[in-house]
Amino acid sequence: MRHFGHLAPVVRNGLFHQEPAEFGADSPARTLAVALGATLYSPATRPALARDILKQADRGVVSMVLCLEDSIGDDEVADAEENLVRQFAELAAGATDPADPGAPGRPGDGRVPLLFIRVREPEQITGLARRLGPAGRRLLSGFVLPKFTEERGVPFLEALTEAENACGRRLFAMPVLESPELLHLETRTETLTGIARTVEKYRDRVLALRLGVTDFCSAYGLRRAPDMTAYDVQLVASVIADVVNVLGRADGSGFTVTGPVWEYFRVPERMFKPQLRRSPFAGPAEALRTALIQHDMDGLLREIQLDRANGLQGKTCIHPSHVAPVHALSVVSHEEFSDAQDILRPERDGGGVLRSAYTNKMNEVKPHRAWAERTLLRAEVFGVAREDVSFVELLAAGVQTV
Repeated sequence: MRHFGHLAPVVRNGLFHQEPAEFGADSPARTLAVALGATLYSPATRPALARDILKQADRGVVSMVLCLEDSIGDDEVADAEENLVRQFAELAAGATDPADPGAPGRPGDGRVPLLFIRVREPEQITGLARRLGPAGRRLLSGFVLPKFTEERGVPFLEALTEAENACGRRLFAMPVLESPELLHLETRTETLTGIARTVEKYRDRVLALRLGVTDFCSAYGLRRAPDMTAYDVQLVASVIADVVNVLGRADGSGFTVTGPVWEYFRVPERMFKPQLRRSPFAGPAEALRTALIQHDMDGLLREIQLDRANGLQGKTCIHPSHVAPVHALSVVSHEEFSDAQDILRPERDGGGVLRSAYTNKMNEVKPHRAWAERTLLRAEVFGVAREDVSFVELLAAGVQTV
């Protein structure tokens, strides 16, 4: 699979100076952690989950979490587990609806996303790994571990190790940092230290750390408005800063930390389509720019940009309309790529300062090296835009394929 792989080759060629590279479930963990991009959550109770998964893959989704935790009721868990077993079997068999010749493609053709299951208890990991059978061994990439702390997390990770040994394939963990102990100031340092100790012990199995900002807000009865970002809520911003400080360092000890969920979905793709069909005096990109303004998407776009500025990669998404903006803003600009390449040239190993090729900034080799390395990894996964291509053009291309 690859990001923007759902676009026609001629469209990608017009957008990218360097196209996104292919990756798969067996790619290096460092690559997969960045490639997660917009990770779309779906309740495990959905009756047509297999078809939903393929449909979203055809729209550019490359990672999904099938949720058995907060998104479903306590009395629905058993039925949701049974549903997962059925839906995985359907995916593995490549079942499609004979009455619908336009149904999405079969698994195995590179269009099934990386699939993770969000569980409630450690026993579900070993139980589901067994019950999913060959379909799980073929299609499951790992588990999402809720309300992760050292005390609560170790049993989950031990269960993951047991499941991995039983099924004979690599399974990843994605702990969710959302517990009150992490939010409360008097317990934060101790909790973070314990989490760091635990994920370091299981480093080979921890793909990324996810932030549960909704749970943080709930502890104080807060909810941000659609024109506000997580960084405008100071309690939340302080936790994000401390998590990145301890767990997101660029010295080789850190992990990928993903951006928090955006709760609002008043801006589905279909709202953009009338704008793209109209406007005889402007192209699709300009029409989409107008649609973005009219439909108040500014909060999400600002939060994605602030995620990256604060050291986060990708984002948790609960609506398909959020995927395209996250991916479009993940593409490396031609200017970023030029700067990163200049900084990492072998002849610059001794350090020094140089003027950007765009002649608008200073590139200081040693302080900017870690940024440059991260930027080139993102460029490999998400591609590099052509010099005259902006976020709006990238988003417009994705919207028109839906």
